[in-house]
Amino acid sequence: METLIRGIHHITLCPGGAQEDVDFFTAVLGQRLVKQTVLMDGSIPVYHFYYGNADADIGSVMTCFPYSRKPGRRGSGQISVTSYSVPEGSTEFWRDHLDRYGVEHDGIQERFGARYIRLRHPAGMSLELAESRGDTRRAWTTHEISGDAATRGFFGAVMSVRDVTEQEQFLTEALGFRKVGVDGHHHRFEIPGAEFCRTIELLHEPDLPPGSWTFGAGTTHHIAFNVETDDALLRQKALYEELGYTDASEVKDRFYFHSMYVRSPGGVLVECTANVPGGFYLDEDVDQLGRNLNLPPWYEDQRSDILAMLEPVVVPEANRPRPRNAPTGALPVAAMPIASPQNDSVVLLSRTRADFASRH
Repeated sequence: METLIRGIHHITLCPGGAQEDVDFFTAVLGQRLVKQTVLMDGSIPVYHFYYGNADADIGSVMTCFPYSRKPGRRGSGQISVTSYSVPEGSTEFWRDHLDRYGVEHDGIQERFGARYIRLRHPAGMSLELAESRGDTRRAWTTHEISGDAATRGFFGAVMSVRDVTEQEQFLTEALGFRKVGVDGHHHRFEIPGAEFCRTIELLHEPDLPPGSWTFGAGTTHHIAFNVETDDALLRQKALYEELGYTDASEVKDRFYFHSMYVRSPGGVLVECTANVPGGFYLDEDVDQLGRNLNLPPWYEDQRSDILAMLEPVVVPEANRPRPRNAPTGALPVAAMPIASPQNDSVVLLSRTRADFASRH
């Protein structure tokens, strides 16, 4: 079938402490802090951090809700592993780097003929650094992580499911994935024609109890797939409903992009996302990305109340955006063409408008 899905857009975790999360992603994994904003659902202010590669590419961005108010429960029906693409031969570097930081990991392993190293976020979520050939996306580098080892963006993600059959049908019939192999309990699927961030694996764990679906520290909340336009979002929603997945949400305004959600049969929450023109540069210049808290316009009048309820965060100076260090000949990010321009379709958008002041 022809698919509207172009690959992974982002993946969202619920860690615990905000500063702990910033330190882990910027210092340990060497990610670029792309955006500080807030969770746009609910009435309690929670940070929403975005981390990505040098160009904040679609398919490189991990987003995090540091949700220390309550713990989550890891289990089946969730993204169990998020996998980053790293250059071939770099897992030895990563093993030693993780050891220096005291990060829990399982050592170098192999699956589907490629080497990877699995590690744990301080809040308990699992990530992988998977060796991948020919990934030309521009890495963000630090004084400890050079370009010959740094992450390029997502390689893919692993979904833990108690039953493979219905989740496989969802991937192939509703999202257009193609099954490409099995390695033990891992069933691998790819988006045809996608160059990067195209891989999903189903991990068959029939005896693993279901994980929680709510926001809660220590869990992966959802995975988002990239579509190109608002019209594609509506077409994807119609396809869900045609196939019987009738709990697909309305289209939500996330300011930098528009989103639509559905709970897949295996339990994993799946989002489809279309960027708006300007994306992350709607409220910040390229040399300011990630430095300050940005709020959607409909929350700006509550800034002081929101700030009073958020944990103060210090962004490490060494990991702030440094566009002056871009390789010769590289375009400044703000000058690059928008990856997912919108068409002229008119979509009714849903928006949460909480009164944070009443909670302060």
